[in-house]
Amino acid sequence: MVSLSFHTSSSVPLDFVDLLQSLYNAMWNGAPHFGGVVRLNVVSCSQNGVKGQYLLGLGIGDVTGPVVETNLMGYASLDQVGTGLHMRQRSRAFIVAEPSAPNQRVVFINADIGMGDTGVRRSIIQQLSSQFPGVYSKDNVAFVATHSHAGVGGYVENLLPQITSLGYVKQTADAIVAGTVRAVQRAHANLAPGNLRLGNTTVLDANINRSPTAYLANPAAERAKYQYDVDKDMTVLRFDDANGNARGLLSFFAVHGTSLYNNNTLVSGDNKGMAAYLYENSVEPNTMPGNTSFVAGFTQSNVGDTSPNTLGPICQSPGKAWDGQPCDANQSTCGGTVQDCRGRGPGFRISDYESNRIIGELQFRGAQTVMSGPLSALRLAQRNCGLHLSSCDGLRLRWRNHVIGRSCSFHIATCLPAPRTVTAPGALDFVQGDNTTDPQNPFWEIVKGAVTPVPSSEQKRCHEPKPILLNTGAAHLPYEWAPNRVDVQMLRVGNFVMLIMPGELTTMAGRRIREAVRAKLISTGLIGSNAYVVVAGPANAYAHYVTTREEYAVQRYEGASTIFGPFTLEAYIDKYTSLVPFLGDTASGTPPSDPAPEDQTKKAISLQTGVVFDAAPIGKKFGDVLVNVNTTPYRAGDKVSAQFVGANPRNNLRLEGTFLTVDRLENGQWRTVRSDSHPSTTYQWKRVNTITGTSTVTISWTIESGTPAGTYRLSYFGDSKPFIGRISAFSGVSASFTVA
Repeated sequence: MVSLSFHTSSSVPLDFVDLLQSLYNAMWNGAPHFGGVVRLNVVSCSQNGVKGQYLLGLGIGDVTGPVVETNLMGYASLDQVGTGLHMRQRSRAFIVAEPSAPNQRVVFINADIGMGDTGVRRSIIQQLSSQFPGVYSKDNVAFVATHSHAGVGGYVENLLPQITSLGYVKQTADAIVAGTVRAVQRAHANLAPGNLRLGNTTVLDANINRSPTAYLANPAAERAKYQYDVDKDMTVLRFDDANGNARGLLSFFAVHGTSLYNNNTLVSGDNKGMAAYLYENSVEPNTMPGNTSFVAGFTQSNVGDTSPNTLGPICQSPGKAWDGQPCDANQSTCGGTVQDCRGRGPGFRISDYESNRIIGELQFRGAQTVMSGPLSALRLAQRNCGLHLSSCDGLRLRWRNHVIGRSCSFHIATCLPAPRTVTAPGALDFVQGDNTTDPQNPFWEIVKGAVTPVPSSEQKRCHEPKPILLNTGAAHLPYEWAPNRVDVQMLRVGNFVMLIMPGELTTMAGRRIREAVRAKLISTGLIGSNAYVVVAGPANAYAHYVTTREEYAVQRYEGASTIFGPFTLEAYIDKYTSLVPFLGDTASGTPPSDPAPEDQTKKAISLQTGVVFDAAPIGKKFGDVLVNVNTTPYRAGDKVSAQFVGANPRNNLRLEGTFLTVDRLENGQWRTVRSDSHPSTTYQWKRVNTITGTSTVTISWTIESGTPAGTYRLSYFGDSKPFIGRISAFSGVSASFTVA
């Protein structure tokens, strides 16, 4: 068992709000806790009378929360408040069940959100176990995030991640739970015999290492074993029906969900959501997104030090000598400050949406290559087949270094608010690669003792060379600032083992843990030399980063965000390898477990105000067109827009629905051809006057190449809330226009 911790120290905020924002930026990428080990093992062979090797189920659900007036999750910027929608967020559920014992199964949920959360997962499992008693439980459900930084925030149950969202946003959490449960329900309903096949490919130009100087701290001999400083391999698990027809896929590839920058305010699934859309649309082009029978899951892997901004970090400092030059390699500064250092994606000259499309398409093409090529069947040649489940909830890892003999507890480090190199600009005067233990600013030395308990000398030594800013792991008021136990989970399907990780492993950390687990699987005889191990996360909860000890010593962003100290990776390796025996098909017993974490949502505070009322301008009604489309013909590449009298979309999230449609006139009837889930459309809401309750909605469509000529229109669907009375639905329609 292993105890983990962290530290942090910092520079000058102008006031307490700045302090909290800096703290959150510093932490962000999450909140930790260790626990919940699940030992799941699917071992299967062909069954008499069953064509397929497994029972397989796949489903999709809409998890899009309030797209306006709510902070987006990931960058921890108070300014990044939603103003509309680019593409809906989805959860995609994949069920693998044993034909001879269909109640024995695993459920892999891939959600277009920033990270897994203990509270959200708890609610999902409560609903599933109530609807399907004895079938779905904490033992066999993995809740994995794609790590999109453009999703709706406020759903994490601990205090620290709630700071920039002004507390807990129940509407966001409820949407994620409802859509995820719906995805599992749909997957459950279409369980059918089928087979699994596995393959991989190399995907180039879709990711780079955003902290290459930290990576270079790893031993040269170890680095020499790998061609790249990030993993370029994509692993694809193909789901076939009993006749060999593809029903879906689950891919594993490491690239951060930061193609859309922190100045983006439209909700989106980022590049993995884009990849999923592109694949599902390629299979069923005439079906609305979210309604396809083919389900494509693009899962995150050892993502910690990866970036989709493949042109690297560049100084954007107009008028300064260093403008256009690469940022400082170690500290990510421009002229000594962090604010102008920004990553550039492959489509930056056009927009970050174009970069998002490119990185998404590269992943889509990679998965397509594997799906159309030779794959290996997942099966074990054993006479007895079965699924073995074991779980320990709230497992607390306590790692004791044999040399130093100490354990660490959760803290925040000096450089955390610094830029993630090729992701977003930094805040205040935090820099990366700073491991000084001297006070950076007297103000921080005062407030860290006022906000959280002063760290002990043992805590300080534990996290060296990382200095402590705030002793967040010891902050329990008004409720837990961060989780103190996390779910450590493993899933096995044949020779394929998934490490469900609550944090973000760096490239080399991911390689080390995969190799360690694979070696243990082979040495214990559970799986032969064909053992295949992947990492999936951040899942179930959020425990921030996991680096190697060498990377930790450099104290780049990833090392500073490794909250449980320099031996965090060793702790995970120790725990995951100790669980390997529980993956055997004859295994018995249950791994030791601490109690499950306490539900923090019951104590949660929210400062977000509800919608008071909506009103239309004098002489207008909701849905009326304020600015119409042009009457001149449009062509591919043109952008069509119309503005309507709007109402706050928080009144009705329209889950499984849409705020807009693009309709085409066919044989005298209007047929919907686009929704708010298509990347070519955008929905933008703007508050005109808070006192009068007026607002506008602008709907846009960028006409794709190959769009059929004809007559089209834009439609808007909204819901208004009167000062007194019930919320009511309305709609509006633009004038018709021609696409030549």
